[in-house]
Amino acid sequence: MRRLLKLAMAAALTLLPATAVFAQTEITWWDFLSGGDGVRMKALIQKFNDTHPDIKINATTLEWGVPFYTKVQTAAAVGQQPDIMTYHISRYPLAVPTGILRPFTADELSAAGIKKENYVDAAWNSASADGKTYGIPFDVHSIILYYNKDVLKQAGLLGDDGLPKGLDGLDNFNAVLGKIKALGKVEYPLSINSDQGASIWRIFYTLVAQQGAKFMDGKEIMPGDSSLKALDVITNWIKSGYSPQLVSYEASIALFTSGKAAMHINGVWEVPTMVDLEKKGQLGFHWGAIEIPNLMGQQATWVDSHSFAIPASTVKPISEDKVKVVLEVIRWMNENSISWASAGHIPAYKPVTASADFKNMQPNAVYSKLADTAVYDPISPLAGVAGPIYEAAQNFIIPAINGQLDPKDAIDQMREELQGQQ
Repeated sequence: MRRLLKLAMAAALTLLPATAVFAQTEITWWDFLSGGDGVRMKALIQKFNDTHPDIKINATTLEWGVPFYTKVQTAAAVGQQPDIMTYHISRYPLAVPTGILRPFTADELSAAGIKKENYVDAAWNSASADGKTYGIPFDVHSIILYYNKDVLKQAGLLGDDGLPKGLDGLDNFNAVLGKIKALGKVEYPLSINSDQGASIWRIFYTLVAQQGAKFMDGKEIMPGDSSLKALDVITNWIKSGYSPQLVSYEASIALFTSGKAAMHINGVWEVPTMVDLEKKGQLGFHWGAIEIPNLMGQQATWVDSHSFAIPASTVKPISEDKVKVVLEVIRWMNENSISWASAGHIPAYKPVTASADFKNMQPNAVYSKLADTAVYDPISPLAGVAGPIYEAAQNFIIPAINGQLDPKDAIDQMREELQGQQ
């Protein structure tokens, strides 16, 4: 009996190390990613879980925009926040002053092998404030110019490299629009989403930035005449019949994909739409995409970024051990972000964009240079996804470009409204 007892105890002790090896750290993950982004992120999470038996990511997808950010704040207040979340960098100026983001220390980042020099400068800097790093960028996403190669070739506007030519400079660009319209092969030279403030804000802000101007300078909103000039550009496109009035997001895409518009301004996130239609033989023409041309004198493009961050909670702060695991997750996600690039995004992790795989990814590799001249939303609580500026664009810029409000009155009223919210 004693011999059997000793053997049983020895067997139990032998099993202990193996049991310890397979102990899992569970990480609670929240994101707001739907559609193609959601599919790709779920695949990344599954791959991570499959290759890391000691870590399990339990992921939940919540509603994009204000509902997501409100949920995070409410959850952190009662100590029920996730360990890691996706967060738009444009929301950092609103989030940082409220204390909702837990900063990473230099020692934590160093121990995880996360180095600033490996990330797009503008993205990393925009995720930092007051010398602290509040999040790690995952991508750079922006608006780009989609174009129908067949129509542009017929108009003599396509180079031997398959890229448009003669688009830089506002006068040149407008002349191109006129030439395409006169060609009579399409209904419209240009398609834009002209009934939604968020879409128009991205174009409007790009045109402001291309003048080397600021939308906000300290507490002053829309100083000088750069905002009015930007608004006049978009208004003219619609007034001249280059682009139709009050077109919904979905309809603006359909105008391009059906061949009724020669060019289309939209986010990089619609690249998979074009790729899928082309693969199915449903596009009907050859297409490409480039960064928004330099129309106003200085190359610049509105951008935002998805990033990874940790919510701060005084009720139930995250442990140091979990922070280490979260940073391991973040590092792995960025190192494996080539699949995320297939959604049209530009990886924020430079070693990925420098890879042969990315350089062979078209048209992403063509427009990825826009990351070097990226311009994020103003550093203000008024800015960012679903913030007051987006609402003001809906209330004033949309009516102006569609001929329902005088452009100067629109700028004056927009300035007054935002000034009152500071």
